Amino acid sequence: MLARLLRRLGAATAVATMLALATPLTADAAVPATIPLKITNNSARGDAVYIYNLGTNLSTGQQGWADANGTFHAWPAGGNPPTPAPDASIAGPAAGQSSTIRIPKFSGRIYFSYGQKLVFKLTTGGLVQPAVQNPTDPNRNILFNWSEYTLNDSGLWINSTQVDMFSVPYAVGVQRADGSTASTGHLKSGGYTGFFNALRGQPGGWANLIQTRSDGTVLRALSPTYGIETGALPSTVMDDYINRVWSKYSSSTLTVTPFADQPNTKYYGRVSGNVMNFTNSAGAVVTTFQKPDAASIFGCYKYLDAPNDLVRGPISRTLCAGYNRSTLLVNPNQPDTTTANFYLDTVTNHYARKIHAQMADGKAYAFAFDDVGAQESLVNDGNPQQAYLTLDPLS
Repeated sequence: MLARLLRRLGAATAVATMLALATPLTADAAVPATIPLKITNNSARGDAVYIYNLGTNLSTGQQGWADANGTFHAWPAGGNPPTPAPDASIAGPAAGQSSTIRIPKFSGRIYFSYGQKLVFKLTTGGLVQPAVQNPTDPNRNILFNWSEYTLNDSGLWINSTQVDMFSVPYAVGVQRADGSTASTGHLKSGGYTGFFNALRGQPGGWANLIQTRSDGTVLRALSPTYGIETGALPSTVMDDYINRVWSKYSSSTLTVTPFADQPNTKYYGRVSGNVMNFTNSAGAVVTTFQKPDAASIFGCYKYLDAPNDLVRGPISRTLCAGYNRSTLLVNPNQPDTTTANFYLDTVTNHYARKIHAQMADGKAYAFAFDDVGAQESLVNDGNPQQAYLTLDPLS
């Protein structure tokens, strides 16, 4: 359940919720019912901007949206076929301007779109999120993106994400009680066009991830997960690396230490035929992984499923990061948190590599478990005074 949520909604929403629930609340750091979110439009675009705050009310489990005052509204019942959702849009600031809304204790997404409103529909199972890997999705030709956040009694976790796609740039931030601020998500100067140019120049089908509009506007690059799903990227794109990993650990051991604060908790992986068995320090097999494919690696699911437990899930997270960053051959001790070792192999997640290369602080959520080794674009505070969302230039 958690792994699928991480893959489809991005990493931080689910991870932050778990971390927040595990964080004790101190009496002098009570989080109010809502906090301000200041939205600044530095995009230099003349389009109207529309904001949406969609997600789950953590106190009730209801799905819905929050208005500009931070009031929660539950979605009405949906239908089959899907029925139009209520208009949850909030007018965003014009170019060069800022506006402030309030966000409630909530876990979900803050969408923003340029030029036109997004289309949301409701099924009997709830909200239908945009799925632009589908060419018939009504949001396919809209320029948009989203941030993910959790606000609860233990604080705020807010991140930028590229787990599903790389699109119009933005940064997130938080103001702390002492007046200082922390932010992440800004690209380097020229990083937006730099990313697309780099992806176009990458052999092997990676340029096929880019989606454009009929007027020539570059809309986004799909993640390689969706590239595999749609056929834009060859399903064999990681096979050579997978085969080399399989060969290496048929005759040597891969040691996984999944918890930084528990250095004595180790698991030992060895390949036998079409599986990699992991044993604990007593020699007992604790979990087994089938030989993965590119879809499993990029999506961190399927043969690399990561249940919310204390053994398989943490091992799988570590393997997923190692495959995406191509560190499994250079270091038999994982996770490898030495960024100089990341993405060195010619067979790697070039989408993630090129995103991180363009980030001002090097941090991003370019795949679901990019938080392994603290490489994620996430800010957190237990007593947030204000959150920030900055829409950056498309340059």
